[in-house]
Amino acid sequence: MSTAVLIAAAVGGGVLLLMRRLFPSQKAAELLRYPADTMRGKTVIVTGANSGIGKAVAGELLRLRARVIMACRDLRSAEEAARDIRAQAGPEQGEVVIKHLDLSSLTSVRRFCEEIKEESKIDVLINNAGVYQCPYTKTEDGFEMQLGVNHLGHFLLTQLLLDLLKTSAPSRIVVVSSKLYKYGHINFDDLNSENNYDKAFCYSQSKLANLLFTLELARQLEGTGVTVNALTPGIVRTGLGRHVQIPFLAKPLFHLASLIFFKSPLEGAQTPLYLACSPEVEGVSGKCFANCKEEELMAKATDDQAAKKLWDLSMRMVGLAN
Repeated sequence: MSTAVLIAAAVGGGVLLLMRRLFPSQKAAELLRYPADTMRGKTVIVTGANSGIGKAVAGELLRLRARVIMACRDLRSAEEAARDIRAQAGPEQGEVVIKHLDLSSLTSVRRFCEEIKEESKIDVLINNAGVYQCPYTKTEDGFEMQLGVNHLGHFLLTQLLLDLLKTSAPSRIVVVSSKLYKYGHINFDDLNSENNYDKAFCYSQSKLANLLFTLELARQLEGTGVTVNALTPGIVRTGLGRHVQIPFLAKPLFHLASLIFFKSPLEGAQTPLYLACSPEVEGVSGKCFANCKEEELMAKATDDQAAKKLWDLSMRMVGLAN
């Protein structure tokens, strides 16, 4: 056996051992099963529904007879995804509507919401789309990209749809966060990362912002019949990590490890589907879930003062402050 093969075997074994320690229990216990007409007559918006978790959620909702509005930046990709989920949903299915939504543009968010006002109701809003550890770039409105898309775009989207959600009550808002929130904090002194950019930190900051947004929004929605809950889906095999640089020789090992230890998009879709559909969470609000169970969060994600401060700052940033 050559030295190169021995080294590759040793490195591969080390990678697999590391992955096992980092992700010991990623697989969902089982896929959810709901009656076929669970979401009949209900309209659901899913952002980022053209790929990954969003596409899987949209497909399952279609099976359950929902009217699914796929809110996507890339319309061609959305059309391909719509064809896929229609083909897989079976003869008895709901309806798919594709609408353009670019969360890196507040103008696009406002335009999308104006179109949505033509809908008679919105039963569920799933804030799923996101970017992960991208190079330093700014949105159309000058925000650091991860903060702008993952938090501020969804913040404005939700705010502009609240009236329709309230008139549609009981209705639900679902926010997709990440366990990586643990490695961030809200840098109020440089929220837009003008002075320093760390792509991993900025992703974690944006996911912590999702949780604080959920916390404050739940408080403001008390008594309206609209609930909001967040979730952490775990590590899922999606295109979200496309900006992460993996050495060429390590790519086959990483791919193998992802097949073994990461969730499939369908498995990753189970918790957002649960929060969108399950009667078990009817009336539950302001919580975070993982694997369809309530998750205990770190103190920084349940800080009422930080949540209110971030809310007020976000309102100013998206142009909604008085």
